[in-house]
Amino acid sequence: MLNKAILMGRLTSDLELKQTPNGVSVCAFSIAVNRNYNRDITDFINIVTWRGTAEFVSKYFKKGQLLALEGTIQTRNYEDKQGNKRTAFEVVADQVYFAESKNSSSASNSSSPFSPPKTEETPKGANFSIGDFEDFEEIDDDELPF
Repeated sequence: MLNKAILMGRLTSDLELKQTPNGVSVCAFSIAVNRNYNRDITDFINIVTWRGTAEFVSKYFKKGQLLALEGTIQTRNYEDKQGNKRTAFEVVADQVYFAESKNSSSASNSSSPFSPPKTEETPKGANFSIGDFEDFEEIDDDELPF
């Protein structure tokens, strides 16, 4: 059987670290995930983290920040205040990753969290001649090892 969820989305609220009666750290939150085929539709997915992952998330992430996570989808049954039986679906995240740079998360109008690296461009009109490559030795195809 396979149960693996990999998601990337933005935190919908600031996080609060809680402790179980046994002293185990837990952090429950939701992320907003846009659909690939229709960017106008957003799904809000409930996430739960435990122990060290919960402490990490609550310490380093805040509302609106983009994160990526890996985990499993789990269900649990409960009874609501009116006595109705309900089922909750949530992702229990084992790994949580930063998905944008620190500067990107603070910028409000960033079109993409990833920027291509800056590279030096060859000046326009630069000319190269065969003499620039005198250190290279021409080899025959028979000498190639593949």
